[in-house]
Amino acid sequence: MKAVLIAPRKYVQGQGVLAEIGAHLSALGKKPLLLWDARVKGIVGETVLASLKEAGLEVVDVDFQGDSTKAEVSRVARIAKKSGADIAVGIGGGKTLDTAKAAAAEAGIKTVTCPTIASNDSPTSSYTVWYDQEGNCLGFESWGVNPDLVLVDTQIIAEAPVRAFVAGMGDALATWIEAEACRQTRSPNLAGGVSTEAAMALARLGYDILMEHGARAKRAVEQSTVTAAVEKVVEANVLLSGLGFESGGVATAHMIANCLPSLPECHGLMHGEEVGFGIVTQLCLDREFDADERNRIVDFEVSVGLPVTFADLGLEGIGRDRLEGVGDVCAGEGSLCHCHPFEVTSESVVDAMIAADALGRERKKLARESR
Repeated sequence: MKAVLIAPRKYVQGQGVLAEIGAHLSALGKKPLLLWDARVKGIVGETVLASLKEAGLEVVDVDFQGDSTKAEVSRVARIAKKSGADIAVGIGGGKTLDTAKAAAAEAGIKTVTCPTIASNDSPTSSYTVWYDQEGNCLGFESWGVNPDLVLVDTQIIAEAPVRAFVAGMGDALATWIEAEACRQTRSPNLAGGVSTEAAMALARLGYDILMEHGARAKRAVEQSTVTAAVEKVVEANVLLSGLGFESGGVATAHMIANCLPSLPECHGLMHGEEVGFGIVTQLCLDREFDADERNRIVDFEVSVGLPVTFADLGLEGIGRDRLEGVGDVCAGEGSLCHCHPFEVTSESVVDAMIAADALGRERKKLARESR
């Protein structure tokens, strides 16, 4: 099978780079459609609009309605076509960016993503994750091309909620763990081939950065400060994880994360938090994974506050019967869980989730006792 790696055309990261957005967009078009919500606009609107005005660009201002649904994408695409916009610029969180990417594909225009939180690796990818009106994940779809520009202002991210930053670490932490599982079976990645050595190296680099700098970066973000550790972890959360997951492949950690929203108690969780528990589940499902490294990973998750137990997910006391639905989906045809070099059944997934909860409780207890 052929090896394939895909990536955005340009990636720019640093303190204050959002003030340069006008110059960057001028190289791509003349009439950007800005997709953002009122909260994000209140935070970065003055900076963005001043830069676009200075660059002489005509702005199409669109309020994001809150979820990456097909109806919302169609609405934004219609506005883009009617207004003659030539760039769709998503500014905000992952759902805003995913909607901008899908609308750009439908309207046949260029795409720019400007994450204001580093909560997941959506900004660099060619994919949109679809949700319904109730917030349930319906799957994902690629548009065949990655964004023309990814603009990441680390000062904005450092001033965003710490919870979002930590969720991004959960999403990014899974990248190498899942890509390595896919590599073992030569499972196809999301780019239409198998992973390159470059993709695996990027995924591993992101993992190593998180394990070394993640806790320190969290402490800095708690003070709304940008340090070298924050810059490294933002790059891991956004760029390295984005390239690594799309060109490396995904497995059980993300499959669990995609299924958890089917449980009403999990509707308030961020994607990276769901992935955090999915990682522990995958590590318990894979009996060949090194036990010491598994414990190190769970200890890292505990140290930064990622969910590692049912209680952390709001599922304390959940019975096996309610987990069987997740197990059935994970064992079903087309599931990401089949990327592993062993058979995955509904029963083994449920067993792994229960084992993950027990392991998480054990490592949290040890962390408390060591203080």
